[in-house]
Amino acid sequence: MQKTVFIALVLLLIEGTFPGISFGQSYGTALGLRFGNNNSYRTLGLSLQQRIAKGLTVEAMLQSDLDVNTTVHAVVQKHRPLLSRRFNYYYGGGISLGIGESRERVPETRQLIATYGNPSLGLDFIAGVEMTLMGITFSVDYKPNLNLVGRQPWYVGQVGISLRSVVVNSSRQNKKRRQKAREKRRKDSQAFFQKIRKPLLNKEP
Repeated sequence: MQKTVFIALVLLLIEGTFPGISFGQSYGTALGLRFGNNNSYRTLGLSLQQRIAKGLTVEAMLQSDLDVNTTVHAVVQKHRPLLSRRFNYYYGGGISLGIGESRERVPETRQLIATYGNPSLGLDFIAGVEMTLMGITFSVDYKPNLNLVGRQPWYVGQVGISLRSVVVNSSRQNKKRRQKAREKRRKDSQAFFQKIRKPLLNKEP
């Protein structure tokens, strides 16, 4: 962990010293891998992150321990800059669905009973830091999950590391949004003048 923090600080120093160098870029869409770890098992999965507004993203995750636990997550995240616009922290929440192992202790005997194939529904919370460099987004987060239905224990905390490739950068996404906005304004303007012109045409002999 100390090595990760040290590398991040060095990269930030380089970026601040040479602002013209293309060390990073903001993103509209990023896709990659997520590695998760909790007290019971490790997971490997996919992560798709999509910006939906300034400083706001939606992340979809598919995670599995490649054995008995598989979950799908949808999390909305609020991003805020930290030392640099390409180095930010984020927090948010969402929902999770999955099929997996449940472990429940019998109070009378203190015996731990494990069952498998249990469908589950839960609430996710997330907080982490993220850096985008040379078209790659690297993030470290903590994601507690509160189970509502189908699994014991009811609380599981996961540390996750994600590595994603920027598929669509923010400048390209913003350009498309501006083009759509201009096209909408043009159509609205044409429709407005058509409404004004139509009564005038009807009055002509």
